[in-house]
Amino acid sequence: MRHPQLSISRQCQLLNLNRGSLYYHPHPSKPECNIELMKLIDRKWIECPFYGSRRITEWLNRQKPPLNVSRKRICRLMNVMGIEAIYPKKKRLSTPGQESGNIKFPYLLRNLSVDRANYVWSADITYIPMKKGFLYLVAIIDWYSRYVLSWEVSLTLEKYFCITALEKALNSSSPNQPEIFNTDQGSQFTTPSFFKILLDRGIAISMDGRGRVFDNIFIERLWRSLKYEEVYLKDYTNVKEAIVGIDRYLTFYNTERLHQALGYRSPLEVHFGLRKGGN
Repeated sequence: MRHPQLSISRQCQLLNLNRGSLYYHPHPSKPECNIELMKLIDRKWIECPFYGSRRITEWLNRQKPPLNVSRKRICRLMNVMGIEAIYPKKKRLSTPGQESGNIKFPYLLRNLSVDRANYVWSADITYIPMKKGFLYLVAIIDWYSRYVLSWEVSLTLEKYFCITALEKALNSSSPNQPEIFNTDQGSQFTTPSFFKILLDRGIAISMDGRGRVFDNIFIERLWRSLKYEEVYLKDYTNVKEAIVGIDRYLTFYNTERLHQALGYRSPLEVHFGLRKGGN
């Protein structure tokens, strides 16, 4: 129906068509455009995790040249990425119903002094951008030592890669296991097939309360380090390259990267009680 001179209404008149029966079919956005947008969103969110969809949309539209994106589109992409702004939210006066068998557990770390390895473990998921696509990465760390116990990647946010990471962490650390396991309230962690593994071993489950800003701060710092020191520098071209790069960095993170908060020791040294230098 495109014509350089005639309007849509005039074309309908000439063809004896009802104008009201003519609908516009929107053109779907190109996948590569969404990938580039998601990369920008990821970088800004890592830099400013308190930015929600409104601020990120405004920031994108202030770029030169402006990207002219809608908040609805940014909300959709942030949902695909599994991220939201980190800030205190309003208290909820009613308890939501448990849907699809998913169960939420109380937060157990309030005023708790974590003073030894294998006292509290924590799990979280992050988005890993690539040149043509993206991955999700789940990691399990020890709160006290910052030691990465296990990790897995997936092309989707299905629960199975989280379960694999949990089983790997428990099996590789045997006979040691945590007294408390902390996560957010994501569906991957509230499914019975995930938390039953913990309950069967007598491990207490703790879940971040909505509005608690710093509940998962240690693993959020891991994501920031991983992305600035590895992911953004390498710009992986495919899944295999991403897995190799992440494995190399997390090995370095565990065994060589010195942490000021740990007295300039590596997570491995602290987790296994080694002296500086690994002796």
